[in-house]
Formats: sequence, C-alpha cells, structure tokens
Amino acid sequence: MGRLTHVALFTWKPGVTDVQRRALHEGLATLPGLISDIRSYRFGADAGLASGNDEFAVVADFDDVDAYRRYATDPRHLDLIERLIKPILRTRHAVQFECP
Repeated sequence: MGRLTHVALFTWKPGVTDVQRRALHEGLATLPGLISDIRSYRFGADAGLASGNDEFAVVADFDDVDAYRRYATDPRHLDLIERLIKPILRTRHAVQFECP
C-alpha cells in the first residue's frame, strides 16, 4: 500500500464554546510540527452547504500505513484527543484510504 489519507469527521456536543473551538484549532495546528510522519494536514468547520453533515473535518496524508499508525498512537496526538476533542465530542466517523 502506498500513500495513505486519513479523514476524521466530528459532530460536537451542544453548547461547545468559541474558546473550545479555538483551542482545538490551535492544538491541531501544532501537530504537523510535532509529528514528522504527517505529510499534509488540513482541518476546518463544515461550510454548511448541506444539512446532515458532520461539523468538523481533519484530513491528513501519510507516506504509508506505518506512518499513519505512528501518528495514530503518538502520545502528543492522543493527548490532544483527550484534552480537546473528547470533552466536546458527540460523534466521530473516520476512514483511511490509499491514494496514488
């Protein structure tokens, strides 16, 4: 398997504050500088163009499956999930797929 893309989609609990959203954005922005396996990292709130969408997306690219697995288990990534995502998380969906 070659290059791998990871997509995670989130819906937040009711009452999430702007401070919590800003902290998440700031935290996510640090990850590419901390985890060298990340080749590309994009994230943002849903544009609101269709009803029923999740509220937020993270799209990350990796050289291969092993690089993705290192990212997924990296203590800095796991800490961000515990501190900034889990407290506001209602639902999460994810997929990983190979890209040519």
